[in-house]
Amino acid sequence: MAEQHGNRLGGETSPYLRQHKDNPVHWRPWGAAAFAEAKKTGKPILLSVGYAACHWCHVMAHESFEDPDTAAVMNELFVNIKVDREERPDVDAIYMNALHFIGEQGGWPLTMFLTPDAEPFWGGTYFPKHQRYGRPAFVDVLKTVAHTFHQQPDRVRANADSLHARLQPSHPKGDTAALDDATLDNWTHRFLAAVDPALGGMRGAPKFPQTQFFTLLWRGALRYGAESLKDAVEVTLTHICQGGIYDHLGGGFARYSVDERWLVPHFEKMLYDNALLVDLMTEVWREDKNPLYAIRIAETVQWALREMTVKGGGFAASLDADSEGEEGKFYVWTLDEVAGALGPDDARIFAGIYDVTASGNFEGKTILNRLGDVALEDGETERRLAAMRATLLKRRSLRIRPSFDDKVLADWNGLMIAALANAATAFDNAKWLDVAETAFDFVFTRMSVGVRLVHSYREEPGNAPATASDYANMIRAALALANATNNPEYVEQACAWVHVLDTHYWSEAMGGYHLAADDTEDLIVRPLSGLDDATPNANAMMVSNLVALSSWTGNMAYTDRAEAILKAFGPAITANPVGHSGLLAAAIDYLAPALVVLMVPEGGDPSAMRAALRDVSLPNAVVDEVWADETLPSTSPAAGKTVVDGTTTAYVCIGPQCSLPVTEPAKLVETIEATRQVTIA
Repeated sequence: MAEQHGNRLGGETSPYLRQHKDNPVHWRPWGAAAFAEAKKTGKPILLSVGYAACHWCHVMAHESFEDPDTAAVMNELFVNIKVDREERPDVDAIYMNALHFIGEQGGWPLTMFLTPDAEPFWGGTYFPKHQRYGRPAFVDVLKTVAHTFHQQPDRVRANADSLHARLQPSHPKGDTAALDDATLDNWTHRFLAAVDPALGGMRGAPKFPQTQFFTLLWRGALRYGAESLKDAVEVTLTHICQGGIYDHLGGGFARYSVDERWLVPHFEKMLYDNALLVDLMTEVWREDKNPLYAIRIAETVQWALREMTVKGGGFAASLDADSEGEEGKFYVWTLDEVAGALGPDDARIFAGIYDVTASGNFEGKTILNRLGDVALEDGETERRLAAMRATLLKRRSLRIRPSFDDKVLADWNGLMIAALANAATAFDNAKWLDVAETAFDFVFTRMSVGVRLVHSYREEPGNAPATASDYANMIRAALALANATNNPEYVEQACAWVHVLDTHYWSEAMGGYHLAADDTEDLIVRPLSGLDDATPNANAMMVSNLVALSSWTGNMAYTDRAEAILKAFGPAITANPVGHSGLLAAAIDYLAPALVVLMVPEGGDPSAMRAALRDVSLPNAVVDEVWADETLPSTSPAAGKTVVDGTTTAYVCIGPQCSLPVTEPAKLVETIEATRQVTIA
């Protein structure tokens, strides 16, 4: 029915776009046909960007896009384009930047107004149907913007020209701080002031996991021997693990907490948050063996296997926050519901530990959490609690579930594959490694066209072109699997993807990788940035990848490219160091590339040495087994090293310097702890 009225989303595969296929709005997908229609009719474009798990996107849809009267105004005045930001992160990046340049705070739904040539001239985020929250009514906005477009073309042209110019990639002018150990030591310690010392996370609310920032602090703690940085990371992870942001029944973390205590989340679960948290927790667990982290890692991986795996082994994008039109309804409990499921005795114990009260802690109901006492109980109590949680999970499964966005994104899958590979090695879990390899094969076989990746897959490869992040994250996944399996084919594939990046994404003029390829034809600019976002920046990821590839292959051109990226973003890093935490963490890799070489004699067994590596954190280290019939490249710092006493022998190389030979597993841990740290004069 909607198609007859001009809605063109019925043939799209994106679950988010399909949510809107029956709207009375004449939605069109992003593309040449929509722009041609705008030019033909002389109408401005209304661009609406959101994603399937976005709560306020649903609110605006129910209020306005499903309303025939509002839709009639939209259809009369605009050519309406709907974009899934997860399917087209490049489109989202351009127009979100434009919104920031207008002076508005970002967020979704993103509502932008464009010329027929796709140039932005004004915008906002959520607009209510009726004036409230200090925001004008959406229909009033539509009429005002359309009137301005037609009656004040010079004003619109000036806005569009100004924004288009500002959207062109450029590096800021100014000084570049030396990215040496003294600077990084100083900055990581200064960043500590931004951390909430009692609850973890950045001070204030809302609270996001900020894994890039806390990964940098962890790297600084190890490199510069700073217990205060280590403590900040552990306080943060502990409160995230015990807060309401964590699903204590089903596993998995929500995207962020609206309060400073980590209690009340926006309930959507995104694949990338869970991958990044598993990865950081795994690295911290290697060092401190905190049983809470081991439990949360295992539960979250189990959630991903149970609820986020699609046919063929790829990982789906997200679970919605809403069910039955209400945010969080699937996840919250009343005291009576808990008592009805567990019985009075168990309910009393459970309620005391998980903050379940008659009045609740969220709109009269309870978000389960353990923030009252973040320490684990004794073993017997924890076993009883696990049985209670299983009972409640079974009861919860009878509820109407939130919707599921089952598209597979190459970049997010790369993050989860790497996290699984790293966790599999840390916990010696063969199943997790098998799952990681299966997911890698899914992306490699089903999401490749020739040597090129595609960004999105749902039942078939989508039309969305791959971004630099797709390649960067899948290269990281390949290198994590190479570490876990010692299979050189993963290194070879990583090298092949770097070649694609260098061919189609590298900016000779500016340095760094564009987000979009040179043959992505439907964008007004090609974004280029080193700033952190909710997911790691491709340029930051590539610095670490390139350093690791140099260790794997002995090809110093990879190191040169990593240096070029850091140099290109130098002024931007200096101007906003916290915003470039990912690049600063990568700079540690550049300054101190970590390589552990295991020289294995004929008939030897490296398993004891590999087991020792589970007891020490050495992020982004290359672990290379060299067997009796193999040799290292001449440019490797470990070139020429040999087996000692006929047994597997380890060499720990930080930069160009390698340790003395190590033949005892316990000594290997001691050697890594000694060599990974630098003393600042």
